[in-house]
Amino acid sequence: MSTEPPPAAAEPARLTAALRNAGALGDGRVRDVAVESARNTILSRIIRLRLSYEGDAAGAPQSLIFKTGAPERMSTPWNGGRREVAFYNEIADTMSARLAPRCYDAQWNPETNVWHLVLEDLTDTHMVATTWPIPPAIADCDRMVAARARFHAAWWDDARLGSTIGAWNDPDDAARKGFADQYARFADRLGDRLPAERRDVYEGLIAAWPQLSARYASHRNMTILQGDAHVWNIFLPRDATSADVRFFDWDSWRLDVATDDLAYMVALHWYPDRRRRYERALLDRYHAELVTHGVRGYDRRALDDDYRLSVLWQITTPVGQAENKIPSVIWWSHLERIFLAVDDLGCREFLAD
Repeated sequence: MSTEPPPAAAEPARLTAALRNAGALGDGRVRDVAVESARNTILSRIIRLRLSYEGDAAGAPQSLIFKTGAPERMSTPWNGGRREVAFYNEIADTMSARLAPRCYDAQWNPETNVWHLVLEDLTDTHMVATTWPIPPAIADCDRMVAARARFHAAWWDDARLGSTIGAWNDPDDAARKGFADQYARFADRLGDRLPAERRDVYEGLIAAWPQLSARYASHRNMTILQGDAHVWNIFLPRDATSADVRFFDWDSWRLDVATDDLAYMVALHWYPDRRRRYERALLDRYHAELVTHGVRGYDRRALDDDYRLSVLWQITTPVGQAENKIPSVIWWSHLERIFLAVDDLGCREFLAD
C-alpha cells in the first residue's frame, strides 16, 4: 500500500455519490479510500484505489482505477482527457456489449483542463498481453482484431454518427495547411535524416490532400475509432477461452474509416517480417467478424483498399507525435516502420497523377 494520499476527487463522499449514481452501491457508503499503487504514463497518471465501506455494500467494487492527466500536461494547449471523458459520458453506456472498462465518474473542467475518470479495476481478471514494445502472440492478436471488429460493427454507418455521436471533421484546406506547417518543422528538425524520397511522399500527400480525403468525405462505411489503437491499450481476459476483451485509453476516438485503427495497430508498430507474416490473416479475420456482426456491402477488396490508404495516412502520425512532444523513442521507430509498410503495400500509387 502506498503512503500517497488519494486525489481530492476520490474522497469517500464523492466516490459514494458516484457509485450510487452508477447503481453499484446500495445504502452503504465508502468509509475510507487508500492508494494501493500509482504510476505515470506519457500523458496521464493511473492510481489504483482500495475502498472500504460501511453499511450495505454488497457487490460494490473493492478497488477502482482513478485516471487523470499527468501534472506537466495539465496547463498545455493539448486538451488531454477531454475526449476520453466525452467517450465515457456519451458513448460507452449506450452499447449493448461492454468493450471498455465500466466508468463510474467522468469529469473535465474546460477552464482548468483538469479531468479524471473513475473506472472499473480489471487487474485481477484481465491483463495487457505484453510489455511494450514486444508484440503479442498471434493468437492474442487474433482475439484483439476480432473484438475490434465487434466494436466497429456495432457503430458501422450508425445514423447517430455525426449527429448525436461525434462530429464529421472533413479534411479541408485548413487541415492541410496545419499539417503542412507541422511537417515543415518536422523536416527542418530531421534534416538529412529524412531522405529526399520520403520528403517526396510527404509533399505528395499534402498536394493530393483533397483527392485522398474523398474517401473520408463520403461518410460511408464509417464507424467509431479508438484512435490510439495499439496493442498495449487492450485488456485481454486472463481466461484464454473468454471473449471479454476491453479497450482502454479513448482520448483519441473519432469518426473515421475503420482500417485506420488496424493500420495503427499493425503497420505503424510492427517490423516488416512479422507484418508480412500475419497482416493478411488478421485482415481476413477482421473482415469475417464484421460480416458475422451484420456489416453488409463492404467486401474484402474494399477493406484492402481502405487499409492501404490508411497506411499512407499513418505517415502523418510521427509528425503529430513529434509536434506534441511525444518522446522520440516512440515516433522515430514509427517513422521507420510506417515507410517500410508504405513501400511494401504500394501505397505511393495513391499519389500518382
